[in-house]
Amino acid sequence: MAREFQGDLRRFAGPAALLVAVTIAVVLIRVFAEHHHRASPPTTTTTRTVAARPTWTVKAGDTLPKIAAASGVPLATIRRLNPHVSATTLFIGEKIRLR
Repeated sequence: MAREFQGDLRRFAGPAALLVAVTIAVVLIRVFAEHHHRASPPTTTTTRTVAARPTWTVKAGDTLPKIAAASGVPLATIRRLNPHVSATTLFIGEKIRLR
């Protein structure tokens, strides 16, 4: 019975070793990819995205400059589109037009 068991081990040793080798290779690839991603220099170009939403709902702590920065819409545009909005007093839940 011991010999039968040893024969089974020999028969599965090849596939098991292959599985271990592939697993180690995958782990190494992920580690090197993560390291390479971290080590890459930061990009010097910046892109501004235009807000996909046509309105902004005012939340606590929002100001017109903060809304402009977060939405990517110039402050002058927000003021032009919202002449009724006070720059010093915003109300929570108030809708601000962005487009």
